[in-house]
Amino acid sequence: MLALFPWLSAAAAITVVILAAILRGRLYATFAGVLLTVQTLIACALAPSIARSFEPALPIYVYLQAAVYLHFAFLVRPRMRAVWFRALVSLPASFFAAGTLLAMPWAIVAAFGGTPYGFFVPYAIAAFGLVQSLAQRFEEIDVSLDEASAPSLARRSLGGARVDRPLRIVQITDPHLGPFMSESRLHRIALRAVAAKPDLVLLTGDFLTMESHHAREALASALSPLAALPGRVFACRGNHDLEAPHTVAGALSDIGATLLVDEAAVVDTPAGPVQILGLDFHFRDRARQTRGVCEAHPRIPGHLRLVLLHDPGAFRHVPDGDADLVLSGHTHGGQLGLLTLGLPHTFVSAFTKIPDHGFWALGRNRLYVHRGTGHYGFPLRVGVPSEESLLRVHASLR
Repeated sequence: MLALFPWLSAAAAITVVILAAILRGRLYATFAGVLLTVQTLIACALAPSIARSFEPALPIYVYLQAAVYLHFAFLVRPRMRAVWFRALVSLPASFFAAGTLLAMPWAIVAAFGGTPYGFFVPYAIAAFGLVQSLAQRFEEIDVSLDEASAPSLARRSLGGARVDRPLRIVQITDPHLGPFMSESRLHRIALRAVAAKPDLVLLTGDFLTMESHHAREALASALSPLAALPGRVFACRGNHDLEAPHTVAGALSDIGATLLVDEAAVVDTPAGPVQILGLDFHFRDRARQTRGVCEAHPRIPGHLRLVLLHDPGAFRHVPDGDADLVLSGHTHGGQLGLLTLGLPHTFVSAFTKIPDHGFWALGRNRLYVHRGTGHYGFPLRVGVPSEESLLRVHASLR
């Protein structure tokens, strides 16, 4: 089996890429080709160490590698899959792909003839990430708004000031309906959102994965508990929603939610009147687009002004003083980080200047970055749990 492993792996990877090129197109074929090439090289480099250290595990190793190829092969014709497929293919493939990518340093040692001591560590981390990616824990968070000016973009404490009746918000962002976020799981999240008795439920985009592009009914069914809050559910679009805009718009319409595409709405709440501005996701000329929408919908005196902005990287383009609170997602909280250990550092904060999670300030504007309900892209969360929260916003109306 060990002698055949590299040849069978290479043949499977090539087959998937050829199928992707013929049946889906160059873009996906290129993506699959690059990722599978790297993943296959690492897996083949580590296979002899698996065989030497614990030979009974080799059949499991082969099965997991096969699951990776099956997962990518079925994405040639992406659609929502049954529970058994996700349990036997999608989740094992995600775990193994993530662990193998994290094992690259060990594979380099093995490729040069060294002994990759501790090669099981990245797979242990991936196993922890798999559990963390499927877990949910509800939080209650108090955020105090003030008008103090922050000279530069910086993380900010949540503050201690309180008002008698704060605005109660449940934010759902980046659910990414697909392998990790089933229809039933998102339905339970929506039920808990309603049970929290919020004044507003704010959906800040990225509802889909490539598997759910045509899953309007599944998305609407998953979010259907929110229909119990008529006139209190508002949404903006994320980057992945632009891949299937009719699916997202249709599902939100089905549950009675208001989708704001560079538009504003006003709603009366027990905490006072609120103006909600929903900024669409723009790939280009974001500064001009953001300023233009804010100017077209100026703030209303005596109203708390909330801005829905999927990508916190565009927060800096919101004119100073134009938003009491911006609500974002997109980063999945950094997805790889040290939050589980009580530290704020993440992959995003290490390599970019984009706000990754929590409460931020720039000038008089304030930003809350939700860690995300689900995730997409890198197969797992590691050290950055997903977020379900009730946000209590303490603010005095201007």
